[in-house]
Amino acid sequence: MTISETRLAQIAARFAEIEARLASGTLEGKDFVAASRDFAELEPVARAAADVRAMRAELASLAQLDDPEMRELAAEEIARIEAELPEAEHALQIAMLPRDAADSRSAMLEVRAGTGGDEAALFAGDLLRMYERFAAEQGWRFELVSANASDVGGFKEVVAEINGNGVFAKLKFESGVHRVQRVPVTESGGRIHTSAATVAVLPEPDEVDVQIEDKDLKIDVYRASGAGGQHVNTTDSAVRITHLPTGTVVTCQDGRSQHKNKEKAMQVLRARLFEAQREAVQGEEAAARKAMVGSGDRSERIRTYNFPQGRVTDHRINLTLHRLPEVLEGPGLGELVDALTAEDQAKRLAALGE
Repeated sequence: MTISETRLAQIAARFAEIEARLASGTLEGKDFVAASRDFAELEPVARAAADVRAMRAELASLAQLDDPEMRELAAEEIARIEAELPEAEHALQIAMLPRDAADSRSAMLEVRAGTGGDEAALFAGDLLRMYERFAAEQGWRFELVSANASDVGGFKEVVAEINGNGVFAKLKFESGVHRVQRVPVTESGGRIHTSAATVAVLPEPDEVDVQIEDKDLKIDVYRASGAGGQHVNTTDSAVRITHLPTGTVVTCQDGRSQHKNKEKAMQVLRARLFEAQREAVQGEEAAARKAMVGSGDRSERIRTYNFPQGRVTDHRINLTLHRLPEVLEGPGLGELVDALTAEDQAKRLAALGE
């Protein structure tokens, strides 16, 4: 799909217009915020378009040389530009793809133990630490919101908030069932077990994205259970919030105060309701493009972590990396994330050309 010169000129003109408005100093409040957002979104497209225009113009100029000696001298430069131009045009096509409005946002990460009992809970803990390390590598802030720990370690369910620019864009393809194959520490016979954990990555909404009325909420307080010390276990600090219109239930008991737990629970509730709204709007297209969280059964999986063979396989793109420790430590996860992003971009480009 070749992008016309007219379209390139339109991109340049639109970017120059936004740039001039911001430089004028006349924009205030919401107008300034909107123009700044437009500038940030269009800037990578405008830069990619400028590169393509410059290369095309140089080719045209070199092709018009009349002097045979000059043309011979320019042949090497022409060959270089002709080799680099397709890559520049592809980069522009990628930049022009419609963006998910939530891509730039922070995200809520939810990990739940699925099939496999104690081993599944331990695996959920491994996944949580993998994402925490990956977040640190990206310069993001990682904070636990709620955790339901397992008796033997790991988590039955854990929710974390990851703050930073572009968190959702990088992590959204992590949603789904993750399967692990390994010999549990409790297994005396050395047999390999298969367990699973589900991961959900939800874009964090702004207050204006989700309107929640008090009359739509049922809030229960109760005594927290599990690890946490004497204080947690002897006060009614745990909070359960039910959103009556949708039946969505969120619990939080990690904070030492009822107020803090309610605040965190509302944060998670807003994220879940916002994602439900997004899915309703995007419909089947979103469901096809992004793996949804399954039931946690072993057979429903997007990725398998095989410890005996030291490999990780992402089944959606048939990519296997024989660097399991590196993936679980965080750095290796970036290669999977990049591959999933590239595959999504390729599919959307192909759809545009149909």
